[in-house]
Amino acid sequence: MQKIFTKPFTQQEAMPEAGIEAVTDLLRTGRLHRYNMVADELSAASQLEQDYAQWQGRDYCLACTSCGYALHIGLRAMGVTAGDGVLTNGYTLAPVPGAIANVGARPILVEVNDHYHLDLHDLRHKAETSGAKVLVLSYMRGHMPDMHQLMQICNELGIQVLEDCAHTMGAKWQGIRAGNFGVMAAFSLQTYKHINTGEGGLLVSNDKHMMAKAIMHSGSYMLYERHGTLPPQQAFEHIKLDTANYSCRMDNLRAALVRAQLPHLDDNIARWNQLYDRFYAHLSAAEGIDIPARRQAEFYVGSSIQFRTTGLSKAEIPAFIQRCAKRGVELKWFGADKPAAFTSRYDSWAYLGDIPHLPATLAALEKTIDMRIPLTFNDDDCDIISSIISDEVNPIA
Repeated sequence: MQKIFTKPFTQQEAMPEAGIEAVTDLLRTGRLHRYNMVADELSAASQLEQDYAQWQGRDYCLACTSCGYALHIGLRAMGVTAGDGVLTNGYTLAPVPGAIANVGARPILVEVNDHYHLDLHDLRHKAETSGAKVLVLSYMRGHMPDMHQLMQICNELGIQVLEDCAHTMGAKWQGIRAGNFGVMAAFSLQTYKHINTGEGGLLVSNDKHMMAKAIMHSGSYMLYERHGTLPPQQAFEHIKLDTANYSCRMDNLRAALVRAQLPHLDDNIARWNQLYDRFYAHLSAAEGIDIPARRQAEFYVGSSIQFRTTGLSKAEIPAFIQRCAKRGVELKWFGADKPAAFTSRYDSWAYLGDIPHLPATLAALEKTIDMRIPLTFNDDDCDIISSIISDEVNPIA
């Protein structure tokens, strides 16, 4: 009799009791807006900015409505304007090129290799031929490239880096946290990321002038002094009347939820990696499946896993996904010609206009399967899911 998996892949853990209590207390006050405080009271949003800046090891943190909007105002704070070229990964999710388009800039897509890392040779080539001076580096699905080499190239060519850390909150390269390499970095708090507020984002930096501008862009009006990690007053003097308000502030409810989850993040990362490593051990041993090995210098957060169905043709993959789905295993395919749910390939972003041909990226994604790893799974779940995938990638006729 065939095994069937019955748990949902989208079920997150319940909020910590401290978060439920904090939100309940806020609801009783009615003061949900981050600036709706009394006297010298520090809002939950401002307290979150202090908490996260300390945890991340950055001077400044800004709480936003989403990671995509954090990227958008981060680009503007870095001086990107309409018509500028901005380098970014050919393999990422749609909000990344969307943030670039929101500024009116032009995404310049860079190839990724078969480890899902930014191709550093193509990065250098695209930077030199385009003259672009900003890179939005997307650690797509948590895969970090050789950061020493990447930053060496960017420093040599005068490229500023904005890190998209939607999938790497807590990840490290040679002991340095993702988000601490570039001049700015954005993190996601969307439901399927490492801290869950439904939607939300964090922008971090050590640059006082960039952060002052980002705070003004976020919609601080003239209440910027109420922020938790505040640049010096003089950083605001010459920009506060000339900086557009894009109204992307985080509210106190979501901030309270983040603050309650942050103390558990390191333990949750260890739990994710235990599940990831179990999946990796099973699936990498299965015939017809290839999983790119992680580099020793990378400390990853295994909240999802990607593998290639090397034993199947592209035409056979839809049927494989359907067979797994019938047995309760939810998989996504980055090689599909048409976008589905959150999953899309760069050549479906028609709004970019002149879409380049990225043969290495297409080859890397052609048979790439993506699977969430929620913390509601346990070791037995990993074993059952892996068994089902192994069976269906090598079906008995």
